[in-house]
Amino acid sequence: MLLAGKKVVVVGGSSGIGLATAEAARREGADVIVASRNAERLDKVAEKLNAIAIPADVTSDDSVASLFRRCGPVDHVVVTAAQLRTGPFKQVAMADVRATMEGKFWGAWRVAREADIRAGGSLTLVSGFLSVRPRPNSAIVSAANGALESLARALALELAPVRVNAVSPGVIDTPIRAAMPEAARLEMLAKTAAALPVGRVGAAEDIAQPILGFMANGFATGSVVYIDGGALVI
Repeated sequence: MLLAGKKVVVVGGSSGIGLATAEAARREGADVIVASRNAERLDKVAEKLNAIAIPADVTSDDSVASLFRRCGPVDHVVVTAAQLRTGPFKQVAMADVRATMEGKFWGAWRVAREADIRAGGSLTLVSGFLSVRPRPNSAIVSAANGALESLARALALELAPVRVNAVSPGVIDTPIRAAMPEAARLEMLAKTAAALPVGRVGAAEDIAQPILGFMANGFATGSVVYIDGGALVI
């Protein structure tokens, strides 16, 4: 098994890509710690995976510091947590803009600063392909994703010999889209699938695979990989 005996922390591990990553890491023999704000959902995941659950809010300095005090030294950390609030550039509230950066970018920054990752271990950030393929009404998400990818490259130098990489997904069908009306969500996913070379949108497991690859590949650092079903070439 690729991760036998390794301690893996998944921040945002109670659903979506984070949950799929935690499940994959357990299958590969890792001891897994899952962290997120949703304590009830977190406990269910921990019980299902035989993992450790630690409630944590990435928008709080104290909460992230407490998380990693409880974790102690670890081998791999993954950050999938995000609180995305967006809308038309001229109308989106500044509070929503700040909340998006606070949760996605500054949250990852806090985790990177507080985590005690063993030499040769890894930190993997999850951004999103809007960093290089922006869409209307998503400027703040594009900016946050681009900032995360730049941060991964910079930290690959500053945190070495810890390895730092980023996985940038395309359109993935995860619970983060649950706020959309169901009919609109299904229509958007169907239209996206029809336009992609692979003929479908992504699943959380599609993103968990390259995240595990970054954990296991000791030669990978400062890299950003786009897993988007071919969205960047159409």
